[in-house]
Amino acid sequence: MSKVIGIDLGTTNSCVSVMEGNDVVVITNREGSRTTPSIVAFNNNGERFVGQMAKRQAVKNPKMTISAVKRLIGRTMDDPEVQQIKSLVPYEIVPMGTGDSQTPGIKVNDKIYSPQEISAMILTRMREIAEEFLGEKVDQAVITVPANFNDSQRQATRDAGRIAGLDVLRVLNEPTAASLGYGFGEERQETIVVYDLGGGTFDISILRLGDGLYEVLATLGDPFLGGEDFDNAIVEMLIKEFKADNNIDLHNDIGALYRVKEAAECAKQELSIAKETEINLPFLAMKDGVPIHLSRTMTRSELEDLTRHLVEKTIPFCQQALKDADLTAKDITQVVLVGGMSRMPLVRERVSQFFNLPINTDVNPDEIVSVGASIQAGVLNGDLQEVVLMDVTPLSLGIETMGGVFMPLIPRNTPIPCEACEEFSTTVDYQEMVNVHVLQGERPMASENHSLARFELWGLPPLLRGMPKIEVRFQIDASGIVSVSAIEKTTGNEAKIKIEASGGLSEDDINQMIAEADAQRNADAELHVRIDKINEAKGLLYMAERSLKQLGSYLSEEDAAAIRKELDSHKEYLDNDPTLLLTDDVEATKVALEKMAQKIAEIAYAAMS
Repeated sequence: MSKVIGIDLGTTNSCVSVMEGNDVVVITNREGSRTTPSIVAFNNNGERFVGQMAKRQAVKNPKMTISAVKRLIGRTMDDPEVQQIKSLVPYEIVPMGTGDSQTPGIKVNDKIYSPQEISAMILTRMREIAEEFLGEKVDQAVITVPANFNDSQRQATRDAGRIAGLDVLRVLNEPTAASLGYGFGEERQETIVVYDLGGGTFDISILRLGDGLYEVLATLGDPFLGGEDFDNAIVEMLIKEFKADNNIDLHNDIGALYRVKEAAECAKQELSIAKETEINLPFLAMKDGVPIHLSRTMTRSELEDLTRHLVEKTIPFCQQALKDADLTAKDITQVVLVGGMSRMPLVRERVSQFFNLPINTDVNPDEIVSVGASIQAGVLNGDLQEVVLMDVTPLSLGIETMGGVFMPLIPRNTPIPCEACEEFSTTVDYQEMVNVHVLQGERPMASENHSLARFELWGLPPLLRGMPKIEVRFQIDASGIVSVSAIEKTTGNEAKIKIEASGGLSEDDINQMIAEADAQRNADAELHVRIDKINEAKGLLYMAERSLKQLGSYLSEEDAAAIRKELDSHKEYLDNDPTLLLTDDVEATKVALEKMAQKIAEIAYAAMS
């Protein structure tokens, strides 16, 4: 039986794991890292790059470098968050589709990509990393999502997996996955909190662990609160100061803006360890023909003052989670922190203060979600028998009633899978059709919640109003994905309803994207060949430089200088952005370096003789 992998598809970084026997292996990528940047880039030749290579070239190519796409997936253009994202990213976000179903697309050159397609490129890279490690094809996965993702976002994530060539067995809530990773292999009888503050989202879940049972008691969060917002707070401070000092608004310079954002992220990370850090950005702008630099010291206390309000935004969710679980902070035995932002000392201090408990530091916050996903994959694959997971739905499911009121039918924190039935009838004599508007959310008015679908149910028997009996059945599966079916009880005829979640792709769209992804795999394979050749050439360069250092005393000054000059030329070429190098040129460089190493040895041997 083939392996099922677990993928943490993150806003900032992604991670892939797999069960090997009774152990979980977090898989290392080609760069030697256990996490991969969730970044996709394109160049003018139409080539695409994913992960570290995409991140390296971002400053030079910001408009065609796509990051934080997870914040767009499953959304519509009307979402306020999408409009906010448009003002923060260097790439172009444009509408896709028509009418009320317009979704955000990312324009690169003359092509528009959906967030699902970009996410699929990241998932494809994670699948390839797993295949290189396992030495076999991988076509099944468990993919994690924020607990507060609605149905559209979950459907879109599953679609991204399909485009990437994966059968997504389960869409698993990230805090739930983290609890699996935390509790696996241990005999625990605990009630734990998983506080998950990642790159783009925040979740809080309360779980009861014991005898292999993982029972989610409550979960909720904010799908638009994470490390990106901490970065943006630093960026806006630096831009404001730069404008005050130089009367230059860096918002108008995309390249400079990206450099500032990159520096802000680095400063944030360094201040989790150090008390202060230096931000140095030379030649950031030009004024009257003179280069202007940005240089300042930033302290941890300054960062904490700047972002304290973001940390405080998580506390009401913690309070509500305890209330939903009918618990108090005294009932919690462990607090497990997940997500890169949980490394921030202020976050740890505030969470520890709220729950009056020391923070558990036994897990790696960047990897634990992927670890849990692979454990769930092992359960679904039949490799693990002793683990039982009971998750909940984070959002209420209901319908719009008279006066635009939202009537929940499945309340949030209901254990899943679950279902509910509601009987409807007509309001007009001889009515042939009824409208059903399905929503998710917690607000009292329908317009304030997330619309999943509007159904027009035709073929009703021609009866007086109130006589037809229409039973509508709502179901939420183990992945938190919603489906709806209906039956007209008077006649016993089943009515078929076509459901299309808002923000989703049609089946034709998905099939076309799958075909395009398959075609792209050959180009990706060629790119990997080029990267391997670059690495081989760098190895030959190192050997040639070492030979020159060891045997240089046997060479004439003229020969040594000529060889040194040629080696420096090759080094300068290989140190360039790998996305700009051509395979044939790299191969020629390899041949030249091999000949150079041989030449050094021959000249030195002749001199020694």
